[in-house]
Amino acid sequence: MTKDAVKEAVLALSHAVGLPARSLAILGEGNTSGKINDETFWVKASGTNLATLSDAGLVECDTKRILQLFDDGDISDEEIEEHLLDSRVDKTAKKPSVECLFHAHLLELPGIRFIAHTHPIAVNQILCSPLAERFAASRLFPDEIVCCGSESVIVPYTDPGLTLARLIRDKTDAFIRKHGLPPRVILLQNHGAITLGPSPQAAEAAMLMLEKSAQIFVGAAALGGPISLTAENVYRIANRIDEHYRQKQLNL
Repeated sequence: MTKDAVKEAVLALSHAVGLPARSLAILGEGNTSGKINDETFWVKASGTNLATLSDAGLVECDTKRILQLFDDGDISDEEIEEHLLDSRVDKTAKKPSVECLFHAHLLELPGIRFIAHTHPIAVNQILCSPLAERFAASRLFPDEIVCCGSESVIVPYTDPGLTLARLIRDKTDAFIRKHGLPPRVILLQNHGAITLGPSPQAAEAAMLMLEKSAQIFVGAAALGGPISLTAENVYRIANRIDEHYRQKQLNL
């Protein structure tokens, strides 16, 4: 995709996950990103609104410049702010969100080109409860596996910014060592959700299906459940030829 095409794709993804009726993000919550090439990526600017995001609300950032922060030891909030401003390709652009730190790392994972981060209501009901780890590890129905993968990464609550980005890196790297591929969903306890994939459609689908899964999980918990699929069930769905075909048709 061209640089402009990636920008348009990020804007479309932002508007899709920012729709108020979907209850995924309000006001300035959440952020999105898209990989332009190995050197730069587009990311939502701090304080902008996903539902109404425009060209001016996207910032092109230098990937290597941001990734340097991961190895810089303990640095102050002021130094991080300065570093984020310096990472802008266009120095007149708005300041990128501090969460662009984890975007920079995740966009370096194999096959990942688009990311969405929101604070979904039903998902956060679970992430603010004792059932967060169970939700991350289990799957309730086939389409959840198709869109969200066989398991989600779960990240304990920590200070947003560089500390969180480093923990996401560590937890995601552990997931890849275990499963051999990047996750589709990363859950941040007491915070929100990240979805990622090779296309904006994949990131959007994972986010929408995640919120549906959370609503079902919360409802099932109120009725004495939930009853999760077995490991054998999950493996079967994840490896069915017809489901792989459907994923390709949906650009997942």
